[in-house]
Amino acid sequence: MHVFIAGANGQIGQHLLREMADSDHEVRALIRHPDQGPELQQLGATETVQGDLEHDCSEAMRGCDAVIFTAGSGPHTGPDKTIDVDQDGAVRLMDTAKAMGIKRFIVVSSMRAEEPEKGPEKLRHYLWAKHNADEHLKNSGLNYTIVRPGQLTNEEGTGKVAVSAKMEDFGKIPRQDVARVLLAVLDSDTTTNRVFDVVSGDTPVPEALAKL
Repeated sequence: MHVFIAGANGQIGQHLLREMADSDHEVRALIRHPDQGPELQQLGATETVQGDLEHDCSEAMRGCDAVIFTAGSGPHTGPDKTIDVDQDGAVRLMDTAKAMGIKRFIVVSSMRAEEPEKGPEKLRHYLWAKHNADEHLKNSGLNYTIVRPGQLTNEEGTGKVAVSAKMEDFGKIPRQDVARVLLAVLDSDTTTNRVFDVVSGDTPVPEALAKL
């Protein structure tokens, strides 16, 4: 499968490239600056293509079979940039994928995105952006999977997680394990048109997804 990754230069994206390096998939990584290309290809990208999520990416996506959206505006940007990237950038990519006949779309969202009004006040703009993008994807007609991790950490992944349609407790998960979940979702038949929370747990990733 030829997979387009938005956010490949981010922390989850770089972990995902490493995980996909030994897979059978061909990976096209979206980059904003040409100097990002060599490093991402060393990590595992088959090819890189320059583009901007705030503009049309149709040429960059041409020929791909699936999209994984791991992009984010980052914690140091204001609400406007969060809307531009996490919401509008994601929605634009979804609409482009549908128009181009790319049927598979996987997105990294966030726990509590289904109830953004109940999130911490300082995070509500982020949760609303994720919520709106998630709702657009669910109604897009694409074959979607929405992965909602808990608090992201930089600890080494264990390869073991807990997944559920909705978790009451807001847990943590290493970014490396989120990347492992994304790759497993791409290869799974049990995650079609599903939304699930994921945190660190005791079950190997493939087994956890098989129980969804």
